[in-house]
Amino acid sequence: MIDLHCCPSSLTEGFSSYSPVAVKKLFDGHRVSPFLPFRIDEMAKNIEIKNAIKRLSVSGAQEKFATVIDHGTIRIAKEGERSTHIIKPAPWDMTIPTRKQIPANEHVTMQIAAQVYGIPTAENGLCFSKDGQCVYITKRFDILPDGSKIEMEDFASLIGRNEQTDGISFKYMGCYEDIAHAIRRTIATWIIDTERFFELVTFNYIYANGDDHLKNFSVINKNGDYRLAPAYDLLNTSLHINGDDFGLVNGLSPHIEKSDIYTNTGHPCRKDFERFGSLIGLNSKRINRILDKYMSIPQTAIVLLKHSFLNDKMKRKYFRIIDERTKRFIRISE
Repeated sequence: MIDLHCCPSSLTEGFSSYSPVAVKKLFDGHRVSPFLPFRIDEMAKNIEIKNAIKRLSVSGAQEKFATVIDHGTIRIAKEGERSTHIIKPAPWDMTIPTRKQIPANEHVTMQIAAQVYGIPTAENGLCFSKDGQCVYITKRFDILPDGSKIEMEDFASLIGRNEQTDGISFKYMGCYEDIAHAIRRTIATWIIDTERFFELVTFNYIYANGDDHLKNFSVINKNGDYRLAPAYDLLNTSLHINGDDFGLVNGLSPHIEKSDIYTNTGHPCRKDFERFGSLIGLNSKRINRILDKYMSIPQTAIVLLKHSFLNDKMKRKYFRIIDERTKRFIRISE
């Protein structure tokens, strides 16, 4: 069994299980064991668990399982039972050599977004199988304490993209300007959530999330008002595959003039994000306040990466990737 020295949610040192803060945020105050009562290979063979994949209507290639907390233990939700959490083990796709590092990657990236940059995110952590493998766990923000479900809709649906009309790659079609326009149409306090969205796009670029597609942004209905949902599915995809700068094929927008740096190198710099922010309705003061955060890698992000459950080789690679992205970002355009 894995020996814990950091909270497997907040990554705070000195804990052999979830810290009190993590218990409150992730499990509503209920003490929960971080150790699952089954092995990952058992999950792949178990018919009930295979059926759980089909019941969970979440997009994406990675296997996800609806779960509940039962007397301090994380277990797979039964058919018809309202789940409160989702767990994601390493993908079963053996063609990804570093697949077992993906849960720890998503966990540390989500924690950096929340703790370092103040980005609202789904509460999350890691749990561990009997054979010591990391499994990502996230609390469902669309489920209220009384078990009722909040209305939630992703931007593929809001923009009108689907597989029937746009093909199997529909969620990657378009640009981030499309999402910004949909935010303005859907959300009354659109300026606030456009700023949140703008920062999330910036974060995804610096932290190399090349899978930030239309279905990875959503709105939720809060007491009759639509708001941008907390961020989810954030991870450094370049840690595992050679990917693009953006998850949407048309990037930020085809309607902004690219900087000379973007034109010459194929990678955007701060000037391109400034133009994008202006295009989607943000004023220069607010744009600069957000972009200033990403001119260097904060020490707090480095500490979280150090405490993460990635292996040492992957920690070094993760840092090299975000260091390179930051150096691209701060280049001065003519």
